[in-house]
Amino acid sequence: MADFGFNEHHQSEIINYMRFARSKRLLRLKAIDSCFEELKDSRLVEDTYTVDEVRDMLDGLQMVVRGEVEMELINTAHTNVLLLRQLFSQAEKFYLRLQSDVSELENRELLEQVAEFEKTDFKITNKLNQETSKLKLAPLNEGGVSELLNKEIAKLQEDNNKLKSRLRTLESQAMSVLDEKAKLERTLKDLQRTQGEQKLSAQTKEINNLEDTVAALTEDYERSLSANEATQKELKESLITAKHELLRVQEQLSLAEKELEKKFQQTAAYRNMKEILTKKNEQIKEIRKRLQKYEPDD
Repeated sequence: MADFGFNEHHQSEIINYMRFARSKRLLRLKAIDSCFEELKDSRLVEDTYTVDEVRDMLDGLQMVVRGEVEMELINTAHTNVLLLRQLFSQAEKFYLRLQSDVSELENRELLEQVAEFEKTDFKITNKLNQETSKLKLAPLNEGGVSELLNKEIAKLQEDNNKLKSRLRTLESQAMSVLDEKAKLERTLKDLQRTQGEQKLSAQTKEINNLEDTVAALTEDYERSLSANEATQKELKESLITAKHELLRVQEQLSLAEKELEKKFQQTAAYRNMKEILTKKNEQIKEIRKRLQKYEPDD
């Protein structure tokens, strides 16, 4: 039995195509035989012929036979194109690109192997003939994914799982660094607030008192909108004076805060904390760059 390296399904498809090709070949041979029979019946009616008459009969027969052979060759080429069209259409559904080696079509060894296959393997039992004759060229998407596609899909899934695992690891590292940064920032704020609370307590109380005064004056001003113009002018002046005083105190407080911050920044605890935060920020930037390799921003 000839071995083409195909599975049982593809082997039966080859048998179907060879059966089709043989039937077309037999029909064309019958047509050629009929040409000769027609010549015998229509022209060979005398005992002797001249050279010109024989030449004329042979030329006519040559034209008829040539037409039959040419028609069969053209039909065979077109049929092969339709067969390739079916195969390529199925391959393109799964984004495959089939290739053919035209030089292999003249490989004598392979041609002899096909001839041997036609003589031996093509002669199967009637039961198998009946079953395979009913089969059609099934699209790949209806008959299942081929072994090549299954392997490729499995490989892609494995790569995808590895990327997902790597991404989860990077996300976990990023979250850990962010949490640590947040803790350090809270610690720094607590240190700043602790050292500044004592010196800013007096200014804070004064600001609160002034804010309460401004709020009370504003409330009185709103209640007395219907009063006379003199009373309204006096309230406005009081409010403006209070606001000016508030701005002055806020400016003093701002200067005091800047002075306090300047002194605090000179302490060793602040410098250490600032250096830790800088290192964590660099780690976050590096992790973000690594994350963008797997999930780039739109």
